Amino acid sequence: MNRPSTSPASPSPSPRPLLLTMGDACGIGPEIAVAAWARDRGADLRLVGDVAVFRRAVGILGLDLPVAVLEQADDLAPPDCLPVWQPPGLPADLVDQPLGRVSAAAGAAAARCIVAAVHEQQAGRSRALVTAPIHKEALHAGGIDHPGHTELLQALCADAQGQLPPVRMMLANDELRVVLVTIHVALRQAVDQITTGRVLQTLRITDAALRRAGLDAPRIAVAGLNPHAGEGGLFGTEEIEHIAPAIAQARTLGIDAHGPFAPDTVFMRARHAPPRHVGEFDAVVAMTHDQGLIPVKYLGVEEGVNVTLGLPLVRTSPDHGTAFDIAGTGRADPSSMAAAIRMARAMSA
Repeated sequence: MNRPSTSPASPSPSPRPLLLTMGDACGIGPEIAVAAWARDRGADLRLVGDVAVFRRAVGILGLDLPVAVLEQADDLAPPDCLPVWQPPGLPADLVDQPLGRVSAAAGAAAARCIVAAVHEQQAGRSRALVTAPIHKEALHAGGIDHPGHTELLQALCADAQGQLPPVRMMLANDELRVVLVTIHVALRQAVDQITTGRVLQTLRITDAALRRAGLDAPRIAVAGLNPHAGEGGLFGTEEIEHIAPAIAQARTLGIDAHGPFAPDTVFMRARHAPPRHVGEFDAVVAMTHDQGLIPVKYLGVEEGVNVTLGLPLVRTSPDHGTAFDIAGTGRADPSSMAAAIRMARAMSA
């Protein structure tokens, strides 16, 4: 029997929690957030989003799970109750938006949850942020100018002078870590963004993040942009003019960077799947979005995690999208969300 009834929250604050945002209310985000919480039931987890939407997700999953409505994001919930904090300003009719459809209300609500969760972390009331998938078209329809999570988070973390922190996307699973030099831009624009400075900055961000994750001397491979890494200039000169110089500069800074390597083989060399295959590198720096994400996702989206590097806060997310085609069916796999929770815990320990 489904019991999504409201239970009073405890007035006593808990240790700084991990905040799980609901993502797009018309996609699978609420379902995988609820399912991952139900698997984990960690006292450090709080869901951020619309209470009615999460109640619907509980019903879709057929769970016997009361919902505790929290007054503050770091309040404690009664045992075995789904802890939900609803930030102010969410659309009143959010639960009425049709599942599996692009909705401006859902896009605006997803952004509002992200903003509220970031403010909680910036205020010291949360130690990490785990975000469920958003839909970029819905985000745009909701009046949000940023194309995705990464760019919105970057804007929210600007300093007092309005300077944006340099950020990079890392997609990781148990076998491979990939960091991107360029992210959500057209491929023609991405090529123009591959400069010595940007590649070097990516290497510095990657090295620092891996060291914070516990690797004393991370080994970083760098993929070329062109076929065969340019073949000495026959297929393009970006490797000669920008990528190789950035690697050389990084090595003078004590970064163990290597390459540029042919993009069609470097990911296989870095893949760590013992005992059959021990990776030569701890991460690969890829030049463009699809160059880097295809090999990671090919290994399986079930355990993949998206991490935003360079922010003054910890943020992870599943490595898949809103899956409108199965929203509301209860068939969405929460494994990637569960992996994102585990990585957020590890990175914020």
